[in-house]
Amino acid sequence: MNKLKSVIILLLLPLIFSEIAKADEGMWIPMLIGKNYDQMKKQGFKLTPEDLYNINKASIKDAIVSLGGGFCTGEVVSNKGLVFTNHHCGYEAISANSTPQNDILDNGFYAKSYQEEKPISGLFVQFLVRMEDVTPQVTAALKGVTDAERGQKLEDINNKLIADATNGTGYEGSVKDFFDGNQYFLYLYETYNDVRLVGAPPQSIGKFGGDTDNWEWPRHTGDFSIFRIYSGKDGKPAAYSADNVPLVPKKFLPVSIKGVKNGDFAMVYGYPGRTDRFLTSNGVKLATEETNPVIVKLRDIRLKAWKEEMNKSVDTRLKLSSEYAEIANYWKYFIGQTEQLKGLGIYAQKQQQEAEFTKWAADKPAYAGLMDSYKQLYAAYEPYAIHRTFVDEGLHAPNFIYNTLVTFNLLRALDAQKDDAKAADEIKKELKEQTDSYLNTYNEPSDKKAFAQIMATYYTDIPKDQRPQFIEDIVSKYQSATVEEAFMKFANELWSTSSIITPDKFKAFIENPSLEVLSKDPAYLYAKQVSPRAYARNVFGTKISDFEVQKEKLDHIYLQALLEKNKGKLIYPDANSTMRISYGNVQDYASKDGVKYNIQTNLDEVLKKYKPGDSEFDLPASLITAYKNKQFGQYSENGTVPVCFITNDDITGGNSGSPVINGNGELIGLAFDGNWEAMSGDIAFDKKYKRTICVDVRYVLWCIDILGHADNLISELDIHKN
Repeated sequence: MNKLKSVIILLLLPLIFSEIAKADEGMWIPMLIGKNYDQMKKQGFKLTPEDLYNINKASIKDAIVSLGGGFCTGEVVSNKGLVFTNHHCGYEAISANSTPQNDILDNGFYAKSYQEEKPISGLFVQFLVRMEDVTPQVTAALKGVTDAERGQKLEDINNKLIADATNGTGYEGSVKDFFDGNQYFLYLYETYNDVRLVGAPPQSIGKFGGDTDNWEWPRHTGDFSIFRIYSGKDGKPAAYSADNVPLVPKKFLPVSIKGVKNGDFAMVYGYPGRTDRFLTSNGVKLATEETNPVIVKLRDIRLKAWKEEMNKSVDTRLKLSSEYAEIANYWKYFIGQTEQLKGLGIYAQKQQQEAEFTKWAADKPAYAGLMDSYKQLYAAYEPYAIHRTFVDEGLHAPNFIYNTLVTFNLLRALDAQKDDAKAADEIKKELKEQTDSYLNTYNEPSDKKAFAQIMATYYTDIPKDQRPQFIEDIVSKYQSATVEEAFMKFANELWSTSSIITPDKFKAFIENPSLEVLSKDPAYLYAKQVSPRAYARNVFGTKISDFEVQKEKLDHIYLQALLEKNKGKLIYPDANSTMRISYGNVQDYASKDGVKYNIQTNLDEVLKKYKPGDSEFDLPASLITAYKNKQFGQYSENGTVPVCFITNDDITGGNSGSPVINGNGELIGLAFDGNWEAMSGDIAFDKKYKRTICVDVRYVLWCIDILGHADNLISELDIHKN
């Protein structure tokens, strides 16, 4: 069987086993998008598959970037390397460049020249050069290997494939598995490390609605920020230098200000992070009944502790705002996911699908009994699932834990590379970045409070026979009226005796770092015990690793069986931080309680929500003045400015900042959120309620042009009015 034929067979399957996947559902592989072409044309797509993905000439894929290794997506919008993405994707860069004296987070910022653009240390973008199906090579290499050998053999063949493909190119590579190890693709990327902040609206626009409106429709958020990619004078990637020049990209997106209407074709092109839509009923039940509620509880503790301190001063708010926003986003997400999975009856749906599967597999020895194996596996793991969640979301959450462990590993690496000046300099650079990050987010009152409350919650929720002795020893040593008070006493002693927790002591330590001193520090001794790997080894033994190994094997067999069972039907693989295309239409909907929602929001509605001085619904004076004077420029529609719109495209985390593209290949908006009614999306797509929330590009341009007076940026864009 030739490679092309094997690829087509592997991909012609359904996600919902009983029916072919709908066009608005799916995160499709760009290289194989041609098989979707007829459906895309019916929905309004006017270009060709080669316009979307081509390795021989410029295509839309060359205008899409993975931001910072996959946490967000961006799109190139000018021939000078200008990039649009979401405000929340640029939030850390914006807040890190804000001070009480020059508060660009609150006041907004638009560079009027290249010289005003702000270099962002550590931020990089990646362009996909090409992808290649390497399933035959990987499958051949794994043939006949034992379970014990499989991991190393897979790593070896992947490394060889990457080395062969990148040799002499300057590219970076990775091999990704699809359908739980039933298919493999090699990806080659070109990475640019000189990325500079160009602009952002005031956060009262970029975060308008705050936590209240997060994951909700209607939405009125100007969720955008602007960056620029720089290259060496030869156009190749280069480390930051004042001599670097704006990148001349292979492709950039034109911008349409024609507007959208219900039913218009809309495509999202980006890097969705993770979905788990083949998760069995066992996993759905575990998430909804046990692990999700624990995640919400632990994040709530941190958010309340931070918020109390953030309300006390501007400086503290600026320091903690980025981390607060990150934690709050998925705090609400897990609340919504649990609610929607239950409301949609996904557990029962999965059980029905599994019953049908079991009936089909009854006469197939390789697959018979598979669902019973899943049931037994989860039954053994369930008593430890909450405990494991506490390790990831609780014990390891305090900033000093992470900082201590990273600092130790960097010092150990520095000691090992002391004879290699170049390698040592790189490690010292990482050490400085880690130090700056820790010091910039340190807040003693909130850190201590969250630490004590998380530990007290852990002590209450984890069965005594699962708690390690060192935790029991803390409670015994610092006996108090409550467990929380005992852990606060422990925290006070750690903070006072450690050389690496408080900023002054940590700065002094970093000036003359010593691996020996650090290895004896009480903060390190504690951090070492609660680090996920060590904790799992010492407390769980092989229980967690056994579960992961066995689940991986069952998932591989299950997907193999589904490929066989559904041969000839259309399917897409789970998202895995690789480039994907999802397509559908601009589409309104009615909520579960019968409320009909329009496709679009506008500036009139923004002003109706306006609450002067409110942390979530305040607005900058410039916006209010422009609105009152009807200074809408070329961006108006029906006497106001469009703000956001919705589509039925299929997205998830990582798609933030992705371009929303019309049938002509023009940028019409930036994807930034989903709606509350479809929070189950990472596990189960709901075609009736699922919507992608997008900031309208006209609102983006209005903010840049009318409010920001950044004519220099507007002049870079290829704006299409018709």
